[in-house]
Amino acid sequence: MPNVDYTPLSTQKHRFSLPEGLHYLNCATRAPLSKLAEQAGHDAISRDTNPFGLRPDDFFSGATRVRSLFSELINNPDPDRIAIVPSVSYGMAIVARNLPQKPGIRAGQTIVLVESEFPSDVYAWDRISKELNLTIKTVSMPDEFPKGPTWNERLLDAIGPDTALVMVPPVHWMYGIRFDLEAVGKRAREVGAWFAIDGTQAVGALPFDLTAVQPDVLVCAGYKWLMGPYSLGLAYFGPAFDDGVPLEEGWMNRLDSNQFHRLMDYQPAYRPKAYRYNVGEQSHFIQMPMLEAALSQLVDWQPERIQTYTNELTQAAWPALEKLGCHVEPVNGSQGRSHHLVGLWLPEHADPMAVQQALLAQKVAVSARARALRIAPHLYNTPADVDALVDVLTNVL
Repeated sequence: MPNVDYTPLSTQKHRFSLPEGLHYLNCATRAPLSKLAEQAGHDAISRDTNPFGLRPDDFFSGATRVRSLFSELINNPDPDRIAIVPSVSYGMAIVARNLPQKPGIRAGQTIVLVESEFPSDVYAWDRISKELNLTIKTVSMPDEFPKGPTWNERLLDAIGPDTALVMVPPVHWMYGIRFDLEAVGKRAREVGAWFAIDGTQAVGALPFDLTAVQPDVLVCAGYKWLMGPYSLGLAYFGPAFDDGVPLEEGWMNRLDSNQFHRLMDYQPAYRPKAYRYNVGEQSHFIQMPMLEAALSQLVDWQPERIQTYTNELTQAAWPALEKLGCHVEPVNGSQGRSHHLVGLWLPEHADPMAVQQALLAQKVAVSARARALRIAPHLYNTPADVDALVDVLTNVL
């Protein structure tokens, strides 16, 4: 990994425009735009009011900078392996489309998922599993606490010679329970399975080392922990996809597509590596500068320091809430839980939706997911936000 600055961060609330009195602990649903990203959007709109002087290379330069920043964030040595995608479902559809061409694919193999995965990471495999006669194998979450070590053990046991694809996130999107991606990646390579990761709920806030994990695919929506605008995401595609089939046959994905005077000299060859998987109209003249600004801040803040800050911010809250009958997954390295996204299991008598409404009435924003509240703080939060959460839950529970 690159050199890490371990200097602790103080709150970055001044870099956001969140109103006073609002306790926004819900970055896992959508990140607020920072003032820097907001200004980048305003500047982009101003530029778009007069497109005179727009050059062919301007259609590509913004994405080039974003690829480089994202690569720095995930320790990817080759930015050409990053594609511009609109969503996780788009990236997973690319994987599904290319699964029939995977070497050694055969009927009877399995696709391994974890229980209660986000829908975009489940629906992607329905059609292709029927077409190829594959079986979806879902690894169940343990009932008892701590859940992480046993869940990770079950996951590794589920990956075997009959596995075609493993789909695992760094942290569970509802509960924040971590999966040991290096161990999963090693097991997947041993059995010849593709390894795909939805990094949306982790990358940007939790350290991710692509060279250590070695996935075949990593897809991230941009509007959560990458702190960018909606409908713009990023995806890494490894060598297994170098000659794959894209979802679209966009003109920008072909060789020499920046030579506008030659566009009618139709080019059968794609640009190398991940370029073929870029979504159409990938320039995103307004959104791309916003994502660039957001990524530049994250590279400066560093995920390691975000984890440290969110840990120190919330660590006193969990024992207090456990006294009320709540449960929190323990911190246990790569098989415990994250600090930026924490599932708080409520007591059996509590209605999660009613508790969420009580919190909203006091301007405390979290998400109710199944029987848990998803608490998702970031650098814009302060101790007052966590105190408000604990106060409301104490009164309600």
